[in-house]
Amino acid sequence: MSQQQMTSLQHTSTSGPTFADSKTLADLKPGQQAKVVNLSDQCQGAERRRFMDLGILRDTTIITEMNSPSGDPTAYRIRGAIIALRREQTQLINITKIEEAE
Repeated sequence: MSQQQMTSLQHTSTSGPTFADSKTLADLKPGQQAKVVNLSDQCQGAERRRFMDLGILRDTTIITEMNSPSGDPTAYRIRGAIIALRREQTQLINITKIEEAE
């Protein structure tokens, strides 16, 4: 099997979200919930440590509480605390949306 075929198989694996169906925290609207899948590989150093210190870890439930009047930052409920994050930060947090029971 060629290297290109191997790379193609790796990207279509069902072990996690694929690029096409992945979402970030920035995609949530107020009132919606999600679980953290992981932090983007682009999130490194002090910013990654800050997210982890805030409790943004795999399987953490995050609820979008409200947007500021200007739209940025947005308030999120993370482990019982309200945390304001800017859109550029939330684009580094990969999530799986939790559908609400009807």
